[in-house]
Formats: sequence, C-alpha cells, structure tokens
Amino acid sequence: MITLSETVDILRLFADATRVRLAVLLDGNELSVAEITQITGMPQSRVSTHLGKLREAGVLRDRPAGASTYYALNDAAMPEPVRRLWNLVAETRDEALLRADHARCEDVLRARGKPGSWPESVAGQMDRHYSPGRTWEATMLGFLPFIRLGDVLDAGSGDGTIAALLASRCRSVTCLDRSEKVLQAARQRLSGLGNVAFAPGDLCALPFPDARFDHVLLLNVLTYAKDPSLVLREAARVLRPGGDLTVSTLAHHEHKDATAPYGHVNQGLRPSTLRGWLAKTAGLAVERCEITSHEKRSPYFAILSAFARKPDSLFQLAKESP
Repeated sequence: MITLSETVDILRLFADATRVRLAVLLDGNELSVAEITQITGMPQSRVSTHLGKLREAGVLRDRPAGASTYYALNDAAMPEPVRRLWNLVAETRDEALLRADHARCEDVLRARGKPGSWPESVAGQMDRHYSPGRTWEATMLGFLPFIRLGDVLDAGSGDGTIAALLASRCRSVTCLDRSEKVLQAARQRLSGLGNVAFAPGDLCALPFPDARFDHVLLLNVLTYAKDPSLVLREAARVLRPGGDLTVSTLAHHEHKDATAPYGHVNQGLRPSTLRGWLAKTAGLAVERCEITSHEKRSPYFAILSAFARKPDSLFQLAKESP
C-alpha cells in the first residue's frame, strides 16, 4: 500500500513541466543527453538533473554506451503507483511544445547515421553543451594572462575568491568587506600573496583617500546596499582619473522571497537607473550598462553589468557621457 508521503513525492515528480516534457519525449525514443539537449534547447546541466530525478523514481531507464548514456521510458518496470499518474499526465502530449520536440527528435534520429564531427553536431548551440575541458572557468583562466591591472579595490570582496584570481595580474589588490569573519577567511585564502591588503569597511563610506585606486570592483554587492547610488559615488571618489569601475548585480526582479535568505535589501536595479546613477551621481563616463545574461535555473534572474570610467577632465566627461 502506498503511503501518503510516497503519494506526495509522486505528485511532486510530475508537477514539474520540464520533467513531464522529458518523459513524453522519451516515451518511445531512446536518446542521449546530448541529443535531448539539442532537441529541447535546454542546458545540459538542467537536462541531466531532471533525468536523474526521473530515473530515481523509476520513470526512466538508462543504458551506458561508450562515452554516452541513453535514456528511455521505463515502460516494462515502472512502479505501478508512478505508472498510474504517468498515464494521466501523458495525455498532455498533444501540447504544441511537445509536438515541436517530437518533430526535432525525428530530425535528430535521422541524422544519427550521418558522418560528422562533434562540433558540427552542436553548431549554433555550443554554449549549451559540455565537452571535456571546455568550461567557462577554463576559458576565464585562459584569458587572465591578457589582463594588466594596477591598484585594485575589490569592494565587498567576500572571502577573496576574485582577488585570488586577479592578484597575479595586479600591482596590488585591496579586499574590503564589512564582516571581519569573512575577511579572516580571505586572509587565509590569500596568505601567500604579498600584494594583497585587507580592510574592514562600509561600501557607503570607504576608508580610503580620494583617487587611491586604478580599478574598483563592485561584484554582486549592490543588492546589499540600502542606497546603491551612494556606493557608486564612493567608488568613483576613490578612483584615479582614467580609472575604471566594474559593476555586476541582479537586474530588477519580483522574487524578493528568493533573495531575502541571502540578506539582499533591494530587488536589483534597472539598467536605466544604474546608468543614470553612474553618470549623474558618480560623475563617470558610462561605456556599457545592460543585461548581459540570465541564470539557467528558476526564477532565471537577469544579470546587469556596467563598465564606467572616471574622466581625466570635465571636458572628457561631457564628451563621453550619454
């Protein structure tokens, strides 16, 4: 006899549209993760996560084949309570998105026997696929040698993760954070580096003289500020003429409940608001201020990036400001 808890787990399993989509696609088809990603257009990590949940519940079976693993509906051995709900859910297979998946699946299956390299098979969707050694982290580390930085302030540095990456390419890096505990973790991480300094302090009142740094980083910190415009003005104050400010923050969103556990005190910024503060409040020449990416998991937060420079003169500011 199925328990109440087991019933709830099965209901949760099929309450996710992505899992229903994958199960319908694999009903009658045996596909690899790469093929499923190509058909659905979803990131490989997301596909793999949901395939794992469906396999654990007995909805799917998997079959290793060389470097690939193929998935299909576990029609012969699906647990009976799961099967009963699946039979009900499967009635949605006539929905437009599922029909489109089926059409793309037929194209993928027809192409299986045709010769072609891996890059050719994912052309136009390479950013959605994994291949050995080809990660965003590896790409970023590969670009680091091209960077030449002067005196850098990592404002809201956390435990020094970014400083550890940049230190070898800087004259100096100063890690500022309001938490002494977090700064202590940064000291431990960066203990072997002689060009790194640490400073407790508030983003709204930086403990540095004017024109102290060549570069200021404000990475994922503006959502913790009650007055982000003041943070930007302070960052501009400690920049040297010709110095650069880099900002990365959440774009404005309506998911306060999702960010509250992380201590966020505002719900991100709109590009127009950030651009206005950079130019008018901080007096910087804005080179770029726009949404540059979206997260791959719900609620799909948008990331707002901005780059601005402190003019060498008022004439340059008037020339460069939008």
